[in-house]
Amino acid sequence: MTFEQLRLVIVVYSSSIIPLVLIPILHVRNLIPKWVLPFYVRLFFICAIGWEFWFNYGSVAGDSVDVRRADILNQLIPVHLNWVLNSLADAGAICCGGLLLAWLILGRKSEGFKTWRWSVFGLLLVGFIGQNIIVEMYLYHDQLSVDKPLSWAPLAPTGPWFNPLLWEYDGRSIMFQSQLPWLIMTPLVYLELIRTLKSSSSERL
Repeated sequence: MTFEQLRLVIVVYSSSIIPLVLIPILHVRNLIPKWVLPFYVRLFFICAIGWEFWFNYGSVAGDSVDVRRADILNQLIPVHLNWVLNSLADAGAICCGGLLLAWLILGRKSEGFKTWRWSVFGLLLVGFIGQNIIVEMYLYHDQLSVDKPLSWAPLAPTGPWFNPLLWEYDGRSIMFQSQLPWLIMTPLVYLELIRTLKSSSSERL
């Protein structure tokens, strides 16, 4: 096993399991608003159904993840568990973590999360796309290269049929299709948060 493969395994498990354990504990102890846990669960299903399940199995015109990565990774992160872990990480570490970071950057003010504000949307978009680019370049670069097609998915509607190379750096490629889910996901997360906060208006952010 290479250092990069070990790093990938550690990041995948930690980014999925830590929020999975931490959020319910904080919920039970009333250390976070009551809406956070169900919001996290909804985001998990959106990410899973939106693209992770499809990308994992190569369901429509794509290669499954066990074909796109090394055998050692298939042993350490089984294919049928892979999409669950990725969806948990997307919902927890990335979405909930990203919203928490945006809230802190904005001075712990909730106004920008209760109504649509382009400045907040822009901050979330930069954060979500930025993390995805880092993941694609330094974590999953061998699984998302040009010659390894990804499946069509509801949040990647262009599929492998329209998937231009955006740029290359140090021999690693950034493709359009793998960025598209987060481009679509960002307004969905923001709108779902606004809807959630409106229905939980008596609670703190």
